[in-house]
Amino acid sequence: MRGYLMIIFLSSVFLYYLLYTILWGTNGYWLLPGGMKKKNIKTCPEKPAFTSLLRVPQFYPFLCSSDFAKMTSTYRTNKYFLPYGIKGSAKYFELALSKLSSCDVFDEFDDVPCKRCVVVGNGGVLKNKTLGEKIDSYDVIIRMNKGPVLGHEEDVGRRTTFRLFYPESVFSDPTHNDPNTTAVLIVFKPHDVKWLWQVMSGHRINTNSFWKKPALNLIYKQYQIRILDPYIIREAAYHLLHFPQVFPRNEKPQHPTTGIIAITLAFHICSEVHLAGFKYNTQDPHSLLHYYGNATMSLMSKNAYHNLTAEQLFLNSIIEKNMVINLTQD
Repeated sequence: MRGYLMIIFLSSVFLYYLLYTILWGTNGYWLLPGGMKKKNIKTCPEKPAFTSLLRVPQFYPFLCSSDFAKMTSTYRTNKYFLPYGIKGSAKYFELALSKLSSCDVFDEFDDVPCKRCVVVGNGGVLKNKTLGEKIDSYDVIIRMNKGPVLGHEEDVGRRTTFRLFYPESVFSDPTHNDPNTTAVLIVFKPHDVKWLWQVMSGHRINTNSFWKKPALNLIYKQYQIRILDPYIIREAAYHLLHFPQVFPRNEKPQHPTTGIIAITLAFHICSEVHLAGFKYNTQDPHSLLHYYGNATMSLMSKNAYHNLTAEQLFLNSIIEKNMVINLTQD
């Protein structure tokens, strides 16, 4: 009897060790995409507090052509329409992925295991804060859309690790390209991923399918481009912001902003997350919307596509719980 108990005990210890290794070992991910190198990903042995918010804390954020069907099936991404899945758009995802040379998160020579990350929003609160040197000190710097670095280095820094974009929000002026930046496409609608395939293939682009004229050329090389797995957007909407999965017929569906999606990405690849530029003066329609340009908050208030109230409540919550640090908190 003691022999059987000892076998059961040792088996339990082995299973515990195996699960611990899978979840928080050197690769740190539930499932390692086919063809990916383990040395490409390193995480801390201790779970950050913000992982409690996520349904799948250790999720590989970029789509890979080598295991596209497997991963989209495993996480049921093939059961949802965009922006939360690839249903009905798989053909164009596969075409676009076939044009990309990599789906790595970090450079193969990057051996920093515990990433300190800052997500830099485009809020007007960044103006004249002189946080540039502080922002550049982080291991990973995530920016979004057309938030410029040139001419604003003192306030926002010089380096960019990841820049999230969609066709209507990507730079077209090559002076904004940094060869050390990874450009990450967020796919909100089928035409977005179709656009990526067309622009990389040199095909003619029909601009009528976009709410604003998209870029007709890419300033980034193929090795710089990634496609964000729609599961990240789904997690932001349903598990962080708690949006309903079905909206009443008389209401427009609301989706997370690029900023919240960027924070969700950071939660999956960082051990420490700080924020800058996420504070907006929603009470004053004339206050600056961005740290660049002259747009005001009145422009954002007209956007029914996003729920700014829900997002501000979420941000206040994770800041108050010390899950993240806000560098632009007054």
